[in-house]
Amino acid sequence: MRDIQKAKTLYQQLHDGHICPDDLSFEDMMIHYIHGDVYQHGSLDLGLRELILIVVNTTNMTLKALKEHVYAALKADVTPIKIKEAVYQCTPYIGIGKVMEALDAVNTVFKENHIDLPLDDQSTVQEKTRFQAGFDVQCAAFGHDNIQANHDNAPTDLKHIQNYLSEYCFGDFYTRQGLDLKTREILTFVMLATLGGCENQLRGHTVANLTVGNNRKTLIEVITQCQPYIGFPRTLNAINIINEITKK
Repeated sequence: MRDIQKAKTLYQQLHDGHICPDDLSFEDMMIHYIHGDVYQHGSLDLGLRELILIVVNTTNMTLKALKEHVYAALKADVTPIKIKEAVYQCTPYIGIGKVMEALDAVNTVFKENHIDLPLDDQSTVQEKTRFQAGFDVQCAAFGHDNIQANHDNAPTDLKHIQNYLSEYCFGDFYTRQGLDLKTREILTFVMLATLGGCENQLRGHTVANLTVGNNRKTLIEVITQCQPYIGFPRTLNAINIINEITKK
């Protein structure tokens, strides 16, 4: 049986006041489920849980919930740089426009908490190095032979897409400081599960998570954390893919 008082205590620790003041019975159900069931399951640390939910709500474009979890992340001692890097990481997967709106919400919370902006730049690549740096990260996650084959076998009219993946997606974002590769792969898995309809990419990034050191237990805990915000259909789709990949 879940500990309702523990759920309420955690909720009060992370949030100020009522999130749904006009729907208190709904709020109680959510507090009891999210903070009594989901947050108490598994061994993910509180900071990572909040980064996951920042990414979920950025992907969903649920900006009110996003702001609540930025507040909660700061209270859980997640640094502003980690929060920003989690949102930046979404860009190649959900698009620039959504991330810009999410950043407006994040920056509003930062300013209310007297956090000076802009934050220190976390980029590590230059124009001449971004392709190779991104290619190297791809190889670390997906294997050199696979990535080289993607470049070598791409039709002439699609070679630019493979270059963009290496230079932009992995070179400009994955090489940034602030989050390590294991965390970035977890967050990418979260984005793809939240989007839905990205099963092939979700399979690939499930394998990549295992390659960089995240195991089945971690991925199950991650998708469990997402469930209240993405619903059961997308949760079960992601679990099916985890099962498919980890049984091979």
